[in-house]
Amino acid sequence: MKWHTAAATLFGIGRLPIAPGTAASLAALPFAWVLAALGGPWLVFAAALGATALGIRASDLYAREMRKTDPSECVIDELAGQWLACAFVPLSLWGFGLAFIAFRALDIAKPWPISAAERARGGLGIMLDDVVAGLFAGLAVAAMHRAGLV
Repeated sequence: MKWHTAAATLFGIGRLPIAPGTAASLAALPFAWVLAALGGPWLVFAAALGATALGIRASDLYAREMRKTDPSECVIDELAGQWLACAFVPLSLWGFGLAFIAFRALDIAKPWPISAAERARGGLGIMLDDVVAGLFAGLAVAAMHRAGLV
C-alpha cells in the first residue's frame, strides 16, 4: 500500500462499506484521549494540525490517482477534524462524547461556513471542511462546558 493511500484511508478504514467517516471519527477518539492525557489540549491541537498537513498532501495524491475530486474513502479529514474538536473539550467521556456528536453533526449537515470551506480544490478542499467543522464543534462544546451545561 502506498503511503498516501494508507494515510488518506486511515489504513483502510475509509473503505468500510457503511459509515466510513463515522468509523474514522470513532477510531480517532482513543488516540486523542492518549494525546490529551500525555500532553494536554495543546498536544491534541498540534497533532490535529499535523494530521491536517499530512492529509492535504495524502488526499491530494490519492484523489488524483483515483481521478475523483473528493473520494469518500479519504477519511484522514475526519481524524483531523475530530482531533481538533477534542482539543477544545475537557478530557472526559462527556467532553469527548459531545465533541464526537457535534463534529459528526456539523460534518454531515455542513452549514455555512463549513460548506464554503468545502469549495477549495484538491487535498485542501478535502480536508478544510472537516477542519472547520472540528473547530466549530470543539468551540461549541467548550462554550457549553464553560456555561456549566456539561
